[in-house]
Amino acid sequence: MEQQHGPVIDPWGTAVRLEYEKLFQYFGVKPFAELLPRVREAFGEPLHLMRRGVIFGHRDFDKIIEAYKSGERVALVTGFMPSGRFHFGHKMVADQIIYYQRLGFEVFVVIADAEAYAVRKLPREKVIETGLYEYVANLIALGLEKNKHTHIYFQTNYETPYYRLIQMFSRRVTMAEMEAIYGKLEPAKVMAALTQAADILHPQLEHFGGFRHVVVPVGADQDPHLRLARDIADRFEHELGLQRPASTYHRFQTGLDGNKMSSSRPDYTIFLTDPPEVAAKKLMRALTGGRATVEEQRRLGGEPEKCTIYEFYVYHLIMDDKQLMKIYEDCRGGRLLCGEDKRYAAELLTKFLEEHQRRLEKAKDKVLDYVEPPSF
Repeated sequence: MEQQHGPVIDPWGTAVRLEYEKLFQYFGVKPFAELLPRVREAFGEPLHLMRRGVIFGHRDFDKIIEAYKSGERVALVTGFMPSGRFHFGHKMVADQIIYYQRLGFEVFVVIADAEAYAVRKLPREKVIETGLYEYVANLIALGLEKNKHTHIYFQTNYETPYYRLIQMFSRRVTMAEMEAIYGKLEPAKVMAALTQAADILHPQLEHFGGFRHVVVPVGADQDPHLRLARDIADRFEHELGLQRPASTYHRFQTGLDGNKMSSSRPDYTIFLTDPPEVAAKKLMRALTGGRATVEEQRRLGGEPEKCTIYEFYVYHLIMDDKQLMKIYEDCRGGRLLCGEDKRYAAELLTKFLEEHQRRLEKAKDKVLDYVEPPSF
């Protein structure tokens, strides 16, 4: 098994705060920044989340770069648990999916309805509806295209070989090993973990395309699923020809109070379906990196590294790196005060949401063209 010593990370925690350095220290994740020159050489301009350090770590992404450069077939796998409304933390994953789709990657997007039902204990009908009209619809509105290289599926409505993998995987993993990765487990979480392993590894089967180079972009809290999948791939290398998937890790979207953004904390989370005026009001209440008084701000400067408003610029609202740097320098130099900064961010956010929600209304009519929902 891969290195498992150190703290246990709970991928089902709703408001977990994680020290990203622990992934480097204990779990063998490598810094993504060192790959940026090779990303530029292979892909062209890196995604803004890559070049700004939001995507901070990886496992074996260098192999994905080399495979892509060599013209080999590469695939992306990632997904969403439809346990709540689609927010800006989810948008970071969507931005990555669309980036790789435009590069020509085969794309597999799982809607983890089985996990939402069993682990979150949500009503089945609500889970399916949320998957369709929050997650799939927002992906379409953000720019995900429908083509023969893009596959969206619900965990409870897929093809037979996928379910066969879940059953087979259970043979070569012990509870002791799983609890070393996840902590104490209940049956629903055991099934969810094995199902996620099938989500990650199934594109390597000939039935699904036989992709030998697979990358999984995830938030840092989802690393336990990658470690389990990599261990399982090792154990089924000879029987099924599976290989370890690569992965990349992005930072959390911070909630407006400084904790992790989560659907379960709506007052501190901005959803892509929030009325623009509601979203702007939420943003105006956000925690900033400002000083206690205007005088201190002008004298000492702000701390954009601690500011949720600046994070929104970095992750979502400003694509021009020069403009972003000017805001950073004006904040650090005490020339930009928090009130003015919030008003500008609220303007950008309002404009984004107005345009996005116009596309979203049209996208809702297209969801069934992209994915077949479960019948019950």
